[in-house]
Amino acid sequence: MPTNMDSRSEANPQDNLAVLIDADNAKPAVIERLLAEIAKYGIASVRRIYGDWTTPQLGSWKSVLLEYSIHPVQQFRYTTGKNATDSALIIDAMDLLYTGRFAGFCLVSSDSDFTRLASRIREEGKRVYGFGEKKTPRAFVSACDKFIYTEVLMAETEPGKTPQTRTAKDLRGDARLVNMFRAAIEAASDDSGWAHLGGVGNNIVKQAPEFDPRNYGFKKLGELAAAIGLFEIDRKSQMVLIREKPHGHR
Repeated sequence: MPTNMDSRSEANPQDNLAVLIDADNAKPAVIERLLAEIAKYGIASVRRIYGDWTTPQLGSWKSVLLEYSIHPVQQFRYTTGKNATDSALIIDAMDLLYTGRFAGFCLVSSDSDFTRLASRIREEGKRVYGFGEKKTPRAFVSACDKFIYTEVLMAETEPGKTPQTRTAKDLRGDARLVNMFRAAIEAASDDSGWAHLGGVGNNIVKQAPEFDPRNYGFKKLGELAAAIGLFEIDRKSQMVLIREKPHGHR
């Protein structure tokens, strides 16, 4: 039976992580919350950001690099229309991968060009945490073990942008969400039908790397599950348990 843990905290906090940021496809305003989120999964022992720092477009990044100890990697744009930044990030990622010193990689970009990189890192048994905007192509999202939308992180610093909490009716009408919960409970439950909430969360993320209760306006997985109204939550023991309600009790 899986241990009870938040679905977003499955990595050992002592694991070393390499954080690689695509400056052309990320915003400096998110960096504080980004690093706080990464700290849930491990230690950001390498922090690099890639871009052509001779261009005025990246000027807003320069003020935060020193504050958060992020190493800028200069990559000139030799040819118009070709993204040399992506190539530099990918080469560095593979070099770091081959050192064997990292348990996982955090790829910060909304660019689908990193889809194969994420898949390749996972082939080596390393975890990949993706961070990008909701416009990020599905292929890149699916290639990661876990994908966090940066809009959710920004909302935590700007209360007015917090995703609206969805009603029970809306949540129950979301067939994909309900089916993911049901499949995850079935996979993690014992003979009584009860499953550890943390195990359910981990199973849902395996189905959908972008799953996050915050996307629905809830801070915790248990809050989201209770709001749907189709599941029972048992908090009496040290372990938080969940199961589907009998049909007559919905």
